[in-house]
Amino acid sequence: MIQIYNTLTKEKEAFEPLVAGKVSMYVCGPTVYNYIHIGNARSAIAFDTVRRYLEYRGYEVNYVSNFTDVDDKIIKASQETGLSVQEVTTKFIAAFYEDIAALNIKKASKNPRVMENMPEIIDFIATLVDKGYAYETQGDVYYRARKFKDYGKLSGQSIDALEQGASERVQASDQGKKEDPLDFALWKSAKPGEIAWDSPWGKGRPGWHIECSVMAGKYLGKTIDIHAGGQDLEFPHHENEIAQSEAKNGQKFANYWMHNGFVTIGQDDEKMSKSLGNFVTVHELVKKLDPQIVRFLMATTQYRHPIRYSQANLDDAKTNLNKLKTAAQNVRYRLEDAGEGALETWVQTKVEALVAKFKVAMDDDFNTQNGITVVYELARELNVYAAREEVNRATLEYLLQNFATLVEIFGIEFENEELGDEKIEALIKKRDEARANRDFATSDEIRDTLKDQGIILEDTPQGTRWKRG
Repeated sequence: MIQIYNTLTKEKEAFEPLVAGKVSMYVCGPTVYNYIHIGNARSAIAFDTVRRYLEYRGYEVNYVSNFTDVDDKIIKASQETGLSVQEVTTKFIAAFYEDIAALNIKKASKNPRVMENMPEIIDFIATLVDKGYAYETQGDVYYRARKFKDYGKLSGQSIDALEQGASERVQASDQGKKEDPLDFALWKSAKPGEIAWDSPWGKGRPGWHIECSVMAGKYLGKTIDIHAGGQDLEFPHHENEIAQSEAKNGQKFANYWMHNGFVTIGQDDEKMSKSLGNFVTVHELVKKLDPQIVRFLMATTQYRHPIRYSQANLDDAKTNLNKLKTAAQNVRYRLEDAGEGALETWVQTKVEALVAKFKVAMDDDFNTQNGITVVYELARELNVYAAREEVNRATLEYLLQNFATLVEIFGIEFENEELGDEKIEALIKKRDEARANRDFATSDEIRDTLKDQGIILEDTPQGTRWKRG
């Protein structure tokens, strides 16, 4: 049975969905005022991998991830660029889809936007006001955090500690408006020239926290299975979501809370963020680097662990990814001369044992680090079998199918590079002839020419073979 570390209870719990065979999963998405950076991508990759594993285990996953398309940062970007808020968000939503496609992140079942859900947001806030959990002051609406008796239960902080921290964070615009420093904004009155909507409290726009409560409830239900996001969202964002949702609905908001670790950079392991200016955007990175390498680095680190973004770690990811690619290529190459026959039972037994071992690793809070170790073991079995003098097609295809299934959970898909490329094959044939005639200068020249094109040659007992580097 799958065990999930629940941030709410601070322990691993057996996963039992609300509806057998189905999973409702909400993951906080990006604020679309800029390109996403590697830290943002970490969350998307981590929970895409979780989703893929749940689907592998037979669950139907309804995966909802929002776009924040109304926000102070978006309004600022609009003012700085001269573009409308809608133009800014449309541009960066398109960029987001382009970036996640490069990283082989599956599209969400639904990507709701704040602007599309304004009536529901206003109704939600009005209900909180009617219940006494929120109050209006000078066109703003605030949530009475202290009225929610379990406030702080997700982050494990006491009201006194939260009050002290909140006192230090009160903005000048909130001075004299809040009843309590702990209170947070549900609705903000519009400043001149800002995008705004009509509401019972005047023209304005939503606070940040309310949107996810509304959209999770609208698209998944009042209680959901899994709510996930970055570690930095635990407080105050997710804490406030719980307070809002449970106060309105009178029932538990999410059964399992999952938070991924930070991406750090530099020897001091500083958190990567736009506010610190130490970020690397996915949009630029994938122009210089195979996006599968980035995906592999992120997906093969257990989601709760931090990841140091460094050239050394990228190089290690590339090396390990190439080992898996080579194993798949070895098997595909042997399909050319494979014999007929039934699946060899000794191979099947080994593979079944490794698949069972893989499930044990991944069932333990999606431990991808242990899971990928099992995949490496399976890769060795592919290499060993492919190196045999005699192989059969049924066994090769069985190995390849099981290998591809496990690797795809990490978001890695290997292209089936056909060996029928006439130009490459012609050059290899010419090189073989040169070697046979002991014309090593020509042989080396052809090898170097192919290498410059990203083609690596390997001389094996079965003949010369090639792969893309």
